[in-house]
Amino acid sequence: MSVGLETKLQGLLGDRTQKALSKAFGYSTLGDLLGHYPRRYATRGELTSIAGVPLGEQVTLVAEVVSAGQRSMRQRRGSVLEVVITDGTGLVTLTFFNQAWRQKDLVPGARGMFAGKVGAYRGERQLAHPDYELFSDEDVMAQSSEEWAKRPIPFYPATSTLASWQLAKSIGILLDVLEDVPDPIPAEIREAEGLLDFRDALEKIHRPTEEADWQRSRDTLRFQEALVLQTALVRRRVRNAAVQSTPRTPGGMTAAFVTGLPFSLTEDQVAVVDDIHQDMASGHPMNRLVQGEVGSGKTVVAATAIVTVAQSGGQTALLAPTEVLANQHFRSLVATLGPEMAATLKPVLLTGALGQTERKKALLAAASSASSLVVGTHALLGDSVQFADLGLVVIDEQHRFGVDQRDALRLKGSHPHVLVLTATPIPRTVAMTVFGDLDVSTIRHLPKGRSPIESHVVALADHPTWYPRVWARIAEEVAKGRQAFVVASAISAQVHEEGDLEDEDEAEGVPQVPRASVEDILPMVRSLPEFASLRVEAIHGRVPTAEKDAVMHAFGAGDIDVLVATTVIEVGIDVPNASIMVILDADRFGVSQLHQLRGRVGRGEHAGTCLLVTHAEVGSTARARVEAVAETLDGFDLAAKDLELRREGDVLGASQSGRRSSLKLVRVTSDADLIDTAREYAERILSEDPELAAHPVLAATIQARLDASSEDYLEKN
Repeated sequence: MSVGLETKLQGLLGDRTQKALSKAFGYSTLGDLLGHYPRRYATRGELTSIAGVPLGEQVTLVAEVVSAGQRSMRQRRGSVLEVVITDGTGLVTLTFFNQAWRQKDLVPGARGMFAGKVGAYRGERQLAHPDYELFSDEDVMAQSSEEWAKRPIPFYPATSTLASWQLAKSIGILLDVLEDVPDPIPAEIREAEGLLDFRDALEKIHRPTEEADWQRSRDTLRFQEALVLQTALVRRRVRNAAVQSTPRTPGGMTAAFVTGLPFSLTEDQVAVVDDIHQDMASGHPMNRLVQGEVGSGKTVVAATAIVTVAQSGGQTALLAPTEVLANQHFRSLVATLGPEMAATLKPVLLTGALGQTERKKALLAAASSASSLVVGTHALLGDSVQFADLGLVVIDEQHRFGVDQRDALRLKGSHPHVLVLTATPIPRTVAMTVFGDLDVSTIRHLPKGRSPIESHVVALADHPTWYPRVWARIAEEVAKGRQAFVVASAISAQVHEEGDLEDEDEAEGVPQVPRASVEDILPMVRSLPEFASLRVEAIHGRVPTAEKDAVMHAFGAGDIDVLVATTVIEVGIDVPNASIMVILDADRFGVSQLHQLRGRVGRGEHAGTCLLVTHAEVGSTARARVEAVAETLDGFDLAAKDLELRREGDVLGASQSGRRSSLKLVRVTSDADLIDTAREYAERILSEDPELAAHPVLAATIQARLDASSEDYLEKN
């Protein structure tokens, strides 16, 4: 039997090991495990520092035994073996209960790798019952001591049940039986870039004999990742260009709409509208991403496209992530279209909160083409929703939707044009890597008349007495006739709002203090003497839709002074009289989320103020996020900063793209040149071989390498 990357682990590894790998990582094939690359390397001649490793962290140490001794347990029968090891910066105690036999191996001077969870006992760091593997005398005898000391030791992402060296042993077994591996990188490109072949790269990244081995292997495998993804994205774009779609061209109706606006479009808006019109007139489906600052005027750009599609008898479906936002979009579009154009397009709203009679009317309006614009939430995706001629799909904040949800809407028409809107500016490398099959347009400049927003960090770790001043500032603004937002990350002590930072495992550096919640803050604020005469209400994700809409309508009408809310007000809420926002536990939000929230104030004639309240300590990642937002209003600068502060998986994960990334080695924070080069090669390959018929290994790797959700994305977008 030939052994290749698709060979199942079952039969190659012991049943226990195979099951552990499946449970810990979901691995089932040889290729899965060989793609589990080391996260770092050490040499046997170095002692790895663990200075500063926090308690509770799972660690693997290269260390030397200093002493070993036994003592009796006080409360029960038996003994404790205590072994002191050093990592060069301090001492750590290993404790083993009733395992005195280990003392024969763990003698002073013995070196090895020790893995476990860092705990504390009487103020001293300890690893209780750690796994370990000592360096054998055979290793030393087999080679010169200098060679042995310099040979890199791979350290793998491990779990409490699978130590790094256990993974290394399993990978070694697979490498010993793996035969030649077809290489997805064409030979001429491999030669031009000075890369290893795939089989050699796998061998040397896992079993390097010197540092140069794993460095060159990593470069090869990183290039392969970039080439595979960029080829997949470019091929998707090439295929899109071959699909026929109904042309939608601007005419008198579009011109009347634009000239009837009470303001002039900015240069950026005009340029983006031109991009959209060129796409929609091409006879092929548009797939365009429009990114722009909060308040940059993406709605009027979308409205122009909607009118253009309506002029040719087509319909538009606008998909929004929440009912609050769908309602806001509906009202905003009706206002933007103006009375006459709105009467012509007859927009309807379709959400899960509609009563049966209203829902039937909306469904009939969509199916009969009586309405040229249907705005809705996930309710638009139901089987009962049909369109007479769906010409345009507008998706707001794409990263909040799953691939299947987006595709379900697109398939309700015959290759409709797709326009994606996002208020989260995307650095070029992210756009190339995540949205590489979309054309990107950018609205950089805000329309005239937008008021500035001052942002301040209220650092309670440094100045705990500043907290009362936060509420006094709100009272001062309301006394001037303005309105205020107070934002919390949690609904209650037990319930966090969907999309909370901790849910995404991004909360590095977030202080361990009780978080502010809407249910706690609302009565507290109402009890403040300075708020005695103020009208204070609250909304969050679990408030019934009708009640949410009523509260937002009252706030927009000026009948509520202070609105306490979660991130349900993050996007699309437009209350020009709101001049101040207080964000509690600001360290629990991401950079782009803070920027989005802040954009809810300063939307009228009054300057905006944003107070970012945090308990995070100076120097922590959480504090850095908050300070970055306070330092600039430029969303594009913040997007770059966000990229520096966040883990790679976050940047390319669900929060950005609606799918998980398959990338393991490519880093968009530092690999812009690599991504550019891979893109150029991909375009060259596909210009000569659009279906990759002459590159079967590359085609097969695209199919196999990208994870299931990425494949869905590439096939369905």
